[in-house]
Amino acid sequence: MAEAERGSDKKASGVESLKDKGNEQFKAGNYLKAAALYTQAIKQDPQNPTLYSNRAAAFLQLVKLSKALADAETTITLNPKWEKGYFRKGCILEAMEQYDDALAAFQTALQYNPKSVEVSRKMKKISQLARDKKRAEEVEKMRSNVDLAKHLDELKSEMSGKCGSEECDDAFSFLVETMEAAVKSRHETSKVEARVYFLLDKEKTDTEKYAPAVNIDKAFESPDTHRNCFPFLRQYAEDSFSRAACLVTPKSILSYPQVWKGQGSRKWKHGQQDGFFVQFEAPFLRKLWFIPSSTELGQTLCRDPEDLDISAHELIPRLFKEKSSKS
Repeated sequence: MAEAERGSDKKASGVESLKDKGNEQFKAGNYLKAAALYTQAIKQDPQNPTLYSNRAAAFLQLVKLSKALADAETTITLNPKWEKGYFRKGCILEAMEQYDDALAAFQTALQYNPKSVEVSRKMKKISQLARDKKRAEEVEKMRSNVDLAKHLDELKSEMSGKCGSEECDDAFSFLVETMEAAVKSRHETSKVEARVYFLLDKEKTDTEKYAPAVNIDKAFESPDTHRNCFPFLRQYAEDSFSRAACLVTPKSILSYPQVWKGQGSRKWKHGQQDGFFVQFEAPFLRKLWFIPSSTELGQTLCRDPEDLDISAHELIPRLFKEKSSKS
């Protein structure tokens, strides 16, 4: 009997020694050596929850998350009322970005140790991470699913009342494609180029001479540059037999005209928001939008287009001779 007790004490002493050595290696940042020492101790005492908890912590530092989670679960199985197992599980699930499950684990840990400041702090952090992750997913979904046609249904109806079916469809598709390309550029590069895009006539336009887009980044530097740019664009539209045009320009480069300044009908209703303008020009219709953008969680996000009164906020004067009805 005495020999059995001495053997048991010797075994316990050996386990304790391995655990202590593992703890020393863990504190020194030698997580692989720490995990190996805990493993040796577990072989001698496989029912000891502390050893699994410690090895879970080492595996977490080594980013061996599946192994870490398995050890945390074993810790809980061996001692279901010890908050440390649930705390370990919560930390590992946090690293896996499974925030809802992590929060549940920390909540259980808090039940067994309601006074734990560490657990309470973790729960607060995880709740914020969960909210941030959810919002990041929403932002990414909005960034990747750009569909401006749904915002322009009323415009398509308005177009169909002013031009022929084919002309209307072509102009509408041209506008939607131009706006969506600008939004995608803003999302991917955080900028849009100041350009006028032209819907060229497939049969009449000399495509060797006329490109479908013209850079106008200098057009808004001053009243003089603005005044000189407009006649060129009007002549370009006429000579290229363009059927419509779409101006895209970021608000940030507009020194003139600053269409967000003024009172009465010119009063700007969109605060200090950053974004870009889209002005559509056709013989039968003129429209203007402002597309606000902001930065959320480090990502650029464009909002829904805001319809503006073109008579109050136009960026350039009319490009095409007006045609008020179907021809």
